Amino acid sequence: MNARRKSRLRAVQFLYQLDLNPPEDMAEALTFFWEEHEADDNTKGFAEKLIKEVFSRREELDNSLQSYAERWDVKRMNVVDRNILRLAIFEILHRNDIPPVVSVNEAVELAKLFSPQGDDDSAKFVNGILDRCLKEIHRPLRTSAPKDA
Repeated sequence: MNARRKSRLRAVQFLYQLDLNPPEDMAEALTFFWEEHEADDNTKGFAEKLIKEVFSRREELDNSLQSYAERWDVKRMNVVDRNILRLAIFEILHRNDIPPVVSVNEAVELAKLFSPQGDDDSAKFVNGILDRCLKEIHRPLRTSAPKDA
């Protein structure tokens, strides 16, 4: 597993925990999390950037997610799927250095990783929601956006 995917994996794990049990002290929660989940400094650094940005923009991301998820209530989505989608939508909308198709592929792979063996319903669900997101963005899907974008 490459370093960025491992960072995304750890970010989803932490965001899942935040969703179910928000901590009083984020820094303390991250310290405890890293004691339980081995990762090098690069993995931790990228994961923590993602965690903090997704958490700080959760309301905005949920509103975007709700607009893409026809006939689905964000609050009733599977918690893992919801956090994978939050992370991917954050990357698509706010990380111009990451091609959108990379964010979608990573999200689908994470959904497969967290799904029971042989069940790809989560991956299909995540892919379908993110496909709607891609139709509404106005930048190249397979390349990073220019620095001035």
